[in-house]
Amino acid sequence: MGSKIEYVDSSQIYATNYVRNSKAIGVLWAIFTICYAIILVVSFITPEWIGNINGENPGKFGLWTMCFAEETGEVCRGRLDDVISMKNRAFQGATALVGLAVVTAILAIGVMIFFFFCHSTTVFHVCGWMQLISGAAMIAGCALYPYGWSQEIVKTVCGSTSDQYIFGDCTLRWAYILAAIGCLDAIVLATLAFILATRHVTLQAEPNYAPASLFKGEMNSGYVSDSASIAGSRKSLNIHPVLLVPPGQDDTYSQFSQRTVPRSIHSGHYSHPHSLHRNFQL
Repeated sequence: MGSKIEYVDSSQIYATNYVRNSKAIGVLWAIFTICYAIILVVSFITPEWIGNINGENPGKFGLWTMCFAEETGEVCRGRLDDVISMKNRAFQGATALVGLAVVTAILAIGVMIFFFFCHSTTVFHVCGWMQLISGAAMIAGCALYPYGWSQEIVKTVCGSTSDQYIFGDCTLRWAYILAAIGCLDAIVLATLAFILATRHVTLQAEPNYAPASLFKGEMNSGYVSDSASIAGSRKSLNIHPVLLVPPGQDDTYSQFSQRTVPRSIHSGHYSHPHSLHRNFQL
């Protein structure tokens, strides 16, 4: 009896591990998608894009909000519903583009609900395109925003040296840096969504083996049955041993085996014609 060997399909193990890893990466992708939307919302509503808090006229700017330091404290002006009437067209365009990025990111989160109703590949494709649009709008908004630094209202805070894409006395604030991180985050999330959509693998069915464990001889195709093989060898046959006795002068009949035969035929020179070759089976 040979030693037992467990045979496992390597493709089954690979498919199972791949599906488990892809699900874990999909969960991380969903978490970072929510974080990306939060980053965009904070950047959109916070007036911390550029500013100068140590100048003669300290203040800071957001997309659609301007805050100035006065004797009574910090006073912020600007409302989201007044964006259309803004005089700074660059800030107005940047607000519209970043707002589009925020709306698209929030809609991408809402599309995740369809994971329970639709195929995951389709949902990943839709979310990937939405994140790509959101990232493109965010990049365009961040690139357009410095174009409005040449406006008079900005020069009152940043100084006369400020101009298009020139800081002057102002510096970048944390909200602008956060928006730039959001641009990079959108590209990474969109790329990951497309990868998860195109490389989706379904879990294969478990293979049905006849025995739970196999022996080495059972996996050899040369063995046809338990007693014979294709090569002509025999594993075990029910053959009794046979003793072959060569003929000779002493090959005579005993008086006990042939009692009715005359004694004359039992001489030493007599041999029966049928006793030339006799096999005695033990």
